[in-house]
Amino acid sequence: MSDLSISDRDPSRSPAARATLELLASMRFAISLLTVICIASVIGTVLKQHEPLTNYVNQFGPFWAQLFLALKLNAVYSAWWFLLILAFLVISTTLCVARHAPKYLADIRTYKENIREQSLKAFHHRAEGEVPGSTEEAAKRIGRQLTSGGWKVKLQQRDTAAGPGTGWMLAAKAGAVSKLGYIAAHSAIILICLGGLFDGDLIVRAQMLLGGKTPYTGGGMISEVSPEHRLSLRNPTFRGNLMVSEGTQSGTAILSQSDGILLQELPFSVELKKFIVEYYSTGMPKLFASDIVIHDRETGEKLEKRVEVNHPASYKGIEIYQSSFDDGGSTVKLHAVPLDSAEKAFDVEGMIGNSTVFTQQEPDGKQEKVTLEFTGLRTINVENFGENNKGQGADVRKVNLKQSIEDRLGAAHKTNGKKDLRNIGPSIGYKLRDAAGQAREFQNYMLPVDMGDGQPVFLLGLRENQADQMRYLRIPADPEGTLNTFMRLRTAMQDPAMGEKAARAYVKKAVDASRPELAEPLTQSALKALELFAGKSAGQGGRKGPNGKPLGGLQALSDFMEANVPEAERERAGEVLVRILNGVLFELTQQVREQAGQKPLDASEKTQSFMTQAVFSLSDAQFYPVPLVFMLQDFKQVQASVFQVARAPGKNVVYLGCALLILGVFAMLYVRDRRLWVWLTPHNGGSHASMALSTNRKTLDGDREFGVLADKLIGARPIAKKTSGGSV
Repeated sequence: MSDLSISDRDPSRSPAARATLELLASMRFAISLLTVICIASVIGTVLKQHEPLTNYVNQFGPFWAQLFLALKLNAVYSAWWFLLILAFLVISTTLCVARHAPKYLADIRTYKENIREQSLKAFHHRAEGEVPGSTEEAAKRIGRQLTSGGWKVKLQQRDTAAGPGTGWMLAAKAGAVSKLGYIAAHSAIILICLGGLFDGDLIVRAQMLLGGKTPYTGGGMISEVSPEHRLSLRNPTFRGNLMVSEGTQSGTAILSQSDGILLQELPFSVELKKFIVEYYSTGMPKLFASDIVIHDRETGEKLEKRVEVNHPASYKGIEIYQSSFDDGGSTVKLHAVPLDSAEKAFDVEGMIGNSTVFTQQEPDGKQEKVTLEFTGLRTINVENFGENNKGQGADVRKVNLKQSIEDRLGAAHKTNGKKDLRNIGPSIGYKLRDAAGQAREFQNYMLPVDMGDGQPVFLLGLRENQADQMRYLRIPADPEGTLNTFMRLRTAMQDPAMGEKAARAYVKKAVDASRPELAEPLTQSALKALELFAGKSAGQGGRKGPNGKPLGGLQALSDFMEANVPEAERERAGEVLVRILNGVLFELTQQVREQAGQKPLDASEKTQSFMTQAVFSLSDAQFYPVPLVFMLQDFKQVQASVFQVARAPGKNVVYLGCALLILGVFAMLYVRDRRLWVWLTPHNGGSHASMALSTNRKTLDGDREFGVLADKLIGARPIAKKTSGGSV
């Protein structure tokens, strides 16, 4: 709607009041508010809303986290400034509509037949011509032609120099509904904003401000929360989450607030019979659904329904949406595998969401209590092992929005590489928390995964902070599909007797029987290489590992070479030393398998891949920060659905506003408001016609239409408008 100047000022108002009214009703002011709302909405979309403070601190740091909370950017849509801007936008648009709608409605009703004859000469579209018959006959004939073409016509008889009542003014209009489009579009903005305000946190905040309701910040059972943290059944509008495990029911929704939660009682309880996930042949999900039973608290009625994504269930004006999922208390059995010979293997059982305490030996020999927190069970993990996608550790049922956006931006062709989707089996997530409260997060896969090189590996994920990506230690699976051979090999490296036996077995195969004098020097070199790799000796200039012991692995060999071998000979000497180490480790592997009653490894490419990965994993394992790895042995999954329950009466107002907005935009864009005048005066026994057309938009269609009308009605061609630079 155009921002028209005010000519009908109320003289009784003060200049300040008039200036304020001018500002509030200004379209520039409304557009500025709308721009701020759009920017805030972008922030609310990018920045996760209603997250705990620690999440923002981990992701952005203390300074920015405090700034975001001070500006309420963690709860944009319920922030006081956002609601205030919405309220001002409603006021501004309402004033604009109230001031201009009567003028537009009056303009729709009028034909503007009182226009002066001289004014027609100023129009861009005009034509003049001679028509047969009297002015009255010509006016009625032209009127009928326009009426048959969809125009609305009004005739006015006027006086001319030829005598009283000898002139006729024909005024016609078409497309006046475009004016209604302006009113509809602006009214739609008001309705949408009002619906958003009503369905937002405004009512809840009013209850907190005036009704004595306060957010709850503690823990414990929902039934123990006091009434000042609960909202009434009569609450007219709310939107909260309801988590229900399979076989249980719940009737209290949780409304997240920036400083706690509020509890909303529902007139019914929801029982989850089964959470359903269906998959495509690739392993990707195609359906999330929950079979539920609604129990009416007042009548006791039971109603079975299915809730799917984009297909909510409705009961007593409350919509139940399939929002998310969670673990409903699955039980798991873990086997603690020691990476350090000082620890012992043991089994532990627990429930997702719970924790247990055990004792762990520190490098200095002290015993420390460690809390094992069971954080998550994923029974299916579908990964893309195509190009540029290697084991991201994503849950099959979650959508990676960032990856989805990156895959669709850029060039028009697909740039995300070849896809190779595979289910790599269950995984367990847990945290180990020390006595100081510091925790590390782990994610270990139950089954070995083939990363594409033919050698299956067990993926042991680790991250120090939630904001970090998972880093994985890859342990090769032995022919039996376990990590036992690797763990026994790691332990055997610390046994001097087994190491010497393996070194001599290697030397026996490597040295020609005709040169026995080489056996002992090679044996000592092999023992030295194994000693360095096992971290039992730092050597000259050696460094310490993260556990305070001498650094082992390939880095120890590199340090030894730099300290003892001239630079020109290091490359060749390094190759020889690594070849010796590989041979000794192979013999040591054969020993541990023999002791375990397993078949020895045969000489094949598969064995070579296993030993190559074993060397890398043994080198990397020294940087693993804890001496125990908890592997998933067995589980019993219990699913839970997270529903969003909403009473949103304002949505009907928003739907009406959207419908008006669509109609209004279409009316403004595709309907042209046209006004046509034909002035008829007597001339040489016939009539002289002056014709003009006015339209709200100058288009080529308008030019063509006027040319057709001028030829059809008065048999004339349009007159080109003269300008200082010539004709147009």
